[in-house]
Amino acid sequence: MRHGDKNNNLSRTANHRKALLSNLTCQLILHKKIVTTLAKAKALRPYIEPLITKAKENTTHQRRIVFSYLQDKEAIKELFDVISPKIANRPGGYTRVIKLGKRVGDNAEIAMIELVDYNEIYGKGIGTKDEAAVKKTRRAGKTKRTATVATVKENTAKAEAPDKISKTTEKTTETAEEKPETAE
Repeated sequence: MRHGDKNNNLSRTANHRKALLSNLTCQLILHKKIVTTLAKAKALRPYIEPLITKAKENTTHQRRIVFSYLQDKEAIKELFDVISPKIANRPGGYTRVIKLGKRVGDNAEIAMIELVDYNEIYGKGIGTKDEAAVKKTRRAGKTKRTATVATVKENTAKAEAPDKISKTTEKTTETAEEKPETAE
């Protein structure tokens, strides 16, 4: 019985599973995202995340520990020199698994596993809050919502106001230039 056994054996022996996860980890580090089966992606996540955490501390000892898992110098260089500075502030959760559907040949669940900080689609707009965004809540009465909408309209009017002022000053300078010519 396998009560309490949480790791997925992936129908492989221990050595085969270790080699598989090591190779998947190296490819994920080098390419930043890979497409594999859902079971392999889910098994890869607890394997790679402690290695990325070890990479935050760039010492010879940590490099040797990670090398004992991966056995790939290029992946170690990429992990410690490129990926580690980018994820330095993240307290975990370095990977994301996205389900892609089923494979045509054998109907296996396919998933893409990727490093979170290297995705351009999901990462856009994070950290930049737009002032025009209104917080939606169902508790707020009509007065609060209209007040926030009014402030948003005022902010947009203020943003457009310098353009209108510059256009009016251009018109006044044009008319001022034309008047002396007609007076003569």
